[in-house]
Amino acid sequence: MKRFIQLISLCLLAMSSQAQNKADILVSYDANHPNKRGKQVTSKMSLLASSSESKYFNELSLWVDSLKSTPEGKANYMEILKKSCMTVEPDGSTTWNLSKGPVKRVFTYVFTNLNERMLTLYDQYGEDYGYYTESLAEQQWTMVGDSAATILGYECLKAECDYHGRHWTAWFTPEISVPFGPWKLHGLPGLILKAEADGSFSFQATGLEKTSRLMTPMYMINDYAKVDRKKALESAEYFQNNEESIMNAQGQNVKIYSIDENGNKVAPPRYDGLKHCIEPDYKMK
Repeated sequence: MKRFIQLISLCLLAMSSQAQNKADILVSYDANHPNKRGKQVTSKMSLLASSSESKYFNELSLWVDSLKSTPEGKANYMEILKKSCMTVEPDGSTTWNLSKGPVKRVFTYVFTNLNERMLTLYDQYGEDYGYYTESLAEQQWTMVGDSAATILGYECLKAECDYHGRHWTAWFTPEISVPFGPWKLHGLPGLILKAEADGSFSFQATGLEKTSRLMTPMYMINDYAKVDRKKALESAEYFQNNEESIMNAQGQNVKIYSIDENGNKVAPPRYDGLKHCIEPDYKMK
């Protein structure tokens, strides 16, 4: 554990040396979305923001990517995984349980720049990593009068927006004049502390603090190819529903299945962008 903490400290120092701009605030969010089994999944996300730019990410993913961005860091990360996830069996074979270790499970990064009037999103689509840019003009909010809420001690106002196939309701606080929020949400005269869409997707701020933390650029940026947003989302859905056949076509011998409540092997649930994707407009043709 001591070595693990030391490695985190070294990583943070390395991250600081690459940074260009400082943030003014750090906001923590619970990001909720439905999975293919109909259950809600919560991811812990962070937002670093100043008056002109923001960076939305998962802290563990940032730490993993920062380590893996150098040969030395990648070797250290593999040692951490071995110690926490690998078991040597009596016969000398090894088994891995990645649920025990610091494994990256959230791939989304969003960089929003007010001066450039642009945001850039990095993510994983099936087996591939991709990024795209988007104009900030794509979100047009309408204020909802006589609607207010108190979140984390801040008085918030309500606004609504139709965006990429979902109807969003957001609560923002004019007390913090930062025009950003979780994920790609932005453009209101204050920090967005809560947002929800269609009863399935939501972001809830759980903490807020001042910071001088540096907003580091994207690690391993050369691993990402520029993609068309809708085509990438469509490809990701196809991969999720055809992963077994795709892997077998690549020469692997796999069988993918789920276990039902009676312990029986059943076909895995299917992914449907209209239900499971935060931006389902690629299905709306």
